[in-house]
Amino acid sequence: MKRILLLFFLGWGLVQHGFSQTTSGKLSLEQCVQIALENNLNLKRSELNLLSSEATLMESRGQQLPSFSMGASSGFRWGRSINPVTNLFETRRIGNVNVSANSSLPIFAGGQIQNSIRQAETTVETNRLNLEASRNDISLNTVNLFINVAFAREQLNIANSQLTTSKDQLQRTEKLVQAGSLPVADQLDLQAQMATNELEVINAENNLRIARLNLSQALQLPFTDDFDILIPELEVDGLEIETRGVAHIYSVAEGILPEVKAAELGIQAADYGVRIAKGTFLPSLNLSANVFSNYVDQTNFGTTDPLLRQFENNLSQAANLGLSIPIFSNFRNRASVQRARVQRRLSEISEIEVRNQLRQDIESAYTSAYAARQSYRSSLLRVEALEEAFRMAQQRFEVGAINAVDFQVAQNNLFNAQADLVSAKYEYVFSVKVLDFYLGKPLTL
Repeated sequence: MKRILLLFFLGWGLVQHGFSQTTSGKLSLEQCVQIALENNLNLKRSELNLLSSEATLMESRGQQLPSFSMGASSGFRWGRSINPVTNLFETRRIGNVNVSANSSLPIFAGGQIQNSIRQAETTVETNRLNLEASRNDISLNTVNLFINVAFAREQLNIANSQLTTSKDQLQRTEKLVQAGSLPVADQLDLQAQMATNELEVINAENNLRIARLNLSQALQLPFTDDFDILIPELEVDGLEIETRGVAHIYSVAEGILPEVKAAELGIQAADYGVRIAKGTFLPSLNLSANVFSNYVDQTNFGTTDPLLRQFENNLSQAANLGLSIPIFSNFRNRASVQRARVQRRLSEISEIEVRNQLRQDIESAYTSAYAARQSYRSSLLRVEALEEAFRMAQQRFEVGAINAVDFQVAQNNLFNAQADLVSAKYEYVFSVKVLDFYLGKPLTL
């Protein structure tokens, strides 16, 4: 059942209006989801992963452009060295200032640059979809914890109602025992039943507190006794199960869910990886240019040309066209291709797993919807019958027609049926909403 409930609100996303975490009072489901999305650290990691992939894309695109760098150096030489003025070996101190500029442009790199850009673009889109899937996962977890609180609240209400009934009946029985109309054993049986009901209330209160604590921690909010949720009214009338079957729902769902799209893009990115690896076997062509000049301190030589004149006179330029042909790379290139092909196969397997999981989830939701509808209808009839049976048992007990044990059996049967009805109602409503989600319909309570 929890799996069905978890799938609800998978496509909910962010609500339109912000919510302050300091707001007092009960939180609605929309507010809980919003707070969880704002505070979740895993979502922040996914957002940073997207930024990182965008930086990789920018870097890949930049490989098409020429690189450019400049540099300068200054220093002195002592001892025997070549005099840059006379071009002879001399033993003296010589000062110099060197400036240079370099540029390089890849002309052909075996298609690696273009395929790297396409792979980076695919990775960016995949991470966007993964970010959307992360939001859905956070919403799923929040909805699950929200539902746990709602169920715990319903169980506490039932336990309190049962305890109230036991107390009222015990008070009547005590009066009847004092009047001699009923035996003391009936009073003792009801006292034992009330003690049991009190324990059930305590357990239900503890379960509710734990459920509230789990939700509060998931929202990254400090837990207080005032933390609580606003449980919506669930309407069963008008809910209909999709009649076109699992195949139709699956065909719609696989076209809209982000995890399916991300799995498809994973194969596409792996294809580009294979092309990049194969590109290492092809020659590469590169164009480079260089500009160099220097200034030499010629004070010791008797004359010194101005700085700018020396730079102008010593200016030199160079341009080169380089061709690199891979002959043997110690099997590195071959290993890269093999790893890239393995990665593509792994991506194919991941896509199959995603689609299989989606199909199984839809099958489970579809089957559960039908089962929940039948269970709800049966539970509704059962509660109506047991309410009348309990009313009659209560009247008969008060006049001594049945003993306390028979009365307790009728009471327990009624409250168990009420609990089953609540459970069936929740399951039926959320099962139908899950199928609506897979069909791309707006999800509202």
